[in-house]
Amino acid sequence: MTPLLQIDRLTKSYGDRLLFGDVTFGINEGDKIGIVAKNGMGKTTLLSIIAGREAPDSGSVIARNGLTVGYLEQKPTFEGNPTVAEAALSGDDPVAALVREYETACASPGDPDALQDIMHRMDSAGAWDYEDRMRQLLTRLNITDLTARVDTLSGGQRKRVALAGVLMRNPDIIVLDEPTNHLDVDVIEWIENYLRRSRATLLMVTHDRYFLDRVCNRIIEMADTTVYTYDGNYDYYLRRRAERIEAMTAELAKVRNTLRREQEWMSRQPQARAGKARYRIDSFYELKDKERAGIRPEKDVALQVEASYIGSKIFEAEHVSKSFGDKCILRDFSYTFARYEKVGLIGANGVGKSTFIKMLQGIEPIDSGEWRLGTTVRFGYYNQDGLQLDKSKKVIDAITEIAEEVDMGTHRLTPMQFLSRFLFTPADQQKYIHTLSGGELARLHLATVLMQRPNFLILDEPTNDLDIVTLGILEEYLSEFEGCLIVVSHDRYFLDNIVDHLFVMTGDGEVKDFPGTYTEYAAWRDAQVKEAARPDKTEKSRQAPRPASRPVRMTYKERQEFEALEREIASLTDEKTSLEAKFNSGEQLDDVATLSRRYNEVSAMLDEKEMRWLELSEKA
Repeated sequence: MTPLLQIDRLTKSYGDRLLFGDVTFGINEGDKIGIVAKNGMGKTTLLSIIAGREAPDSGSVIARNGLTVGYLEQKPTFEGNPTVAEAALSGDDPVAALVREYETACASPGDPDALQDIMHRMDSAGAWDYEDRMRQLLTRLNITDLTARVDTLSGGQRKRVALAGVLMRNPDIIVLDEPTNHLDVDVIEWIENYLRRSRATLLMVTHDRYFLDRVCNRIIEMADTTVYTYDGNYDYYLRRRAERIEAMTAELAKVRNTLRREQEWMSRQPQARAGKARYRIDSFYELKDKERAGIRPEKDVALQVEASYIGSKIFEAEHVSKSFGDKCILRDFSYTFARYEKVGLIGANGVGKSTFIKMLQGIEPIDSGEWRLGTTVRFGYYNQDGLQLDKSKKVIDAITEIAEEVDMGTHRLTPMQFLSRFLFTPADQQKYIHTLSGGELARLHLATVLMQRPNFLILDEPTNDLDIVTLGILEEYLSEFEGCLIVVSHDRYFLDNIVDHLFVMTGDGEVKDFPGTYTEYAAWRDAQVKEAARPDKTEKSRQAPRPASRPVRMTYKERQEFEALEREIASLTDEKTSLEAKFNSGEQLDDVATLSRRYNEVSAMLDEKEMRWLELSEKA
């Protein structure tokens, strides 16, 4: 392994708060390293120091001579409002500068002789391949207008342009800060496959657990102001981390037991221990240091809010349509939402996912059709646009204005107590909202949603600014949530863990109901693409794919029916057995005709329901 970079005893503080101290690790050629930690542990700061954008308080970053580092910031900025092509070709590379000159000349053609001269120089420098690679890369990232100014792009589009710029420069080390935020799933999967196949050396921060698992060969965890390194992917890290904590907890228990005995010894009168060995006194203070440096109980977000009661009628959509000019969002959409149903809403950026959930809540009007909501439905809306609170207010004041007390279902909490469950200390609660970090804003946003005790949660990209630990807690809460859920997310792991089925928005007004997880959907989609690409396929087979190419699974409603059938069959079987017992008892029955008629009805219903149960069981 060829060493590229050595991080030696880095320390960084902000005010009196130590982010990390004496951090040491190396980066070798070919390493693909993922950094994981809770929000606020200094992940972005560490990347910024390694990329040379920020200075540490102490320590050093020692690089191999001539080493180049490409850095994708969490929120990229561009000087001078360049075009997409100019932004993707930024840097000191003379070939990139030549292609940049060519793209500028093409965007505003003036002197034909000057353009001809640039083209001759492109030929001489072999720059056409470079220009072609840039166009291919941007196209794969769903950026097609190279003349657009970056200031006119969305946050996700700017991120993709900045990523293209990093990849075009072919740096020795690629440093990525949350590369998957605000990107749709198709783009994330392409980036994942690109980096997995690439021989590039990679250092990144991301909360996308599939991305970490499939791309990384080393995981660095930041905790307790230091780092722990694991040689393996994310799944390996989880197993080894659990073993480390278990071992350290056992060691700490031993230290505390010994410390308790030594404390008793040290607490005796000085004359009682005056003649004792000095080493025992020194050992006592070493134990005290060990105990102080031991594992501190980590505080996690506590999502223990009970949903309010929800009735059997949730909502019905009948022939709902919505368009913006020529762009169709929904076309003749009909659906009956079931109690406790959990749906993932997916589709490329711009297909109308956020519009769909705003229409459901009445925030966005529909063009035609009808939404019919149940009277007990109480929405809780986590909005992608962010927290809708006065940013000039303090955290505690803003929450108190919403409610003087927070109803948890079984008990009530003050706003201060409730906020503490979302890791807002008393000092944090006195902060002004505009000073909060992205992770803190996300936690506060989640708190304002759950404090209303909704029974129908609508979450629009909830995973963008939450750390991995909080995401895991949110997943556990949602999996046991006794209400309904629609979630828009690009986090495939998140979707796999919590939803029953998917609404897939295709961009032409159609919403397809896929009965399975995101991973199952991706496998089916890829199989469909391969099937369509077969050279020997006839036109007929392209228009009507074989049913075998689709996963044979129960739909959500079929699963509900299957579970109900099991209960009905058990009940009917009990009734049939009871009737047979009466007939065989030898007792005089006054209502034989009625009992016989009921026996025939029960037998017929059992036959019918058992046949249906067998049909559905083949899909189970």
